[in-house]
Amino acid sequence: MRKTFETARAAVSHRTRAALSPRTRVRAIAVTACVAASATAVPLALTTADNAAAAPTGAGQRITQTTDQAGTHTGTNGDHTATHRTTPAKKSATDTAKPANQAATTDTAAKAAQNHRAAQAAAKTAQAKQAQVKQAAQVKKAAQVKKAAASRGEHGNPVNGWVKPVDDYTLSASYAQAGARWAHKHSGQDFAVPTGTPVHAAHAGTVVEAGWGGAYGNNIVIKHDTGRYTQYAHLSAFKAQVGQKVNVGQQIALSGNTGNSSGPHLHFEVRNTPIYGSAINPVPFLQAKGINL
Repeated sequence: MRKTFETARAAVSHRTRAALSPRTRVRAIAVTACVAASATAVPLALTTADNAAAAPTGAGQRITQTTDQAGTHTGTNGDHTATHRTTPAKKSATDTAKPANQAATTDTAAKAAQNHRAAQAAAKTAQAKQAQVKQAAQVKKAAQVKKAAASRGEHGNPVNGWVKPVDDYTLSASYAQAGARWAHKHSGQDFAVPTGTPVHAAHAGTVVEAGWGGAYGNNIVIKHDTGRYTQYAHLSAFKAQVGQKVNVGQQIALSGNTGNSSGPHLHFEVRNTPIYGSAINPVPFLQAKGINL
């Protein structure tokens, strides 16, 4: 402080000191000393404060830096460690995923193949079923056609004004067939039917004979407007009489086993005259009318 005062005193010029009173001169030197001291103290304080502030900061920086470096180093080591630790895990997961994916792919392919086979089997089944349905329809249609053809000419379904003399029959002895039962060849067509089967007029006409006919047994002969005659033999009962006009398909008798007969049946003839010996083959005759026996 003394040094500062001396410095301040020297700073006041001799002329200035001489001009001032002693008391004022002391005050001027003191003020100058204070100013000098302040000018010196402030930079010093600032320098000290700066140094003090800088020292912790530097230490903090060094500590922070050290910590950061340590953290960075640790983090790096941690990353390395994590990398070293994670990599095997990734490889293990990948290695595990590959077989799983392969298994899934194999399973998908197997399911696709199974679905394909199932679809093919279903298609084959559908085709087979469709073929069965088609075949059944064809069989049904054929049966209907056959039934319709068979029903053509039955007593309720005349064709061109003609019908079959009986329904539900089996053809037996045919026209011109030779045999011990006949003096000559067979003169008509036999229809094997049970006794009592309804017999119908094959065509509209007039009954010209109804009675016993010798080897024919009970028989009926009808004259038609076409000039032809039809005969029905081996009857068990009559449903028409001589002179009676009958319609096509009308019941005229019941079949039987009378006369020269080997069993229940209807003997049917188509003649040019009412008597024996003028018969023609009845099968093609009826076929010409549209009736198939």
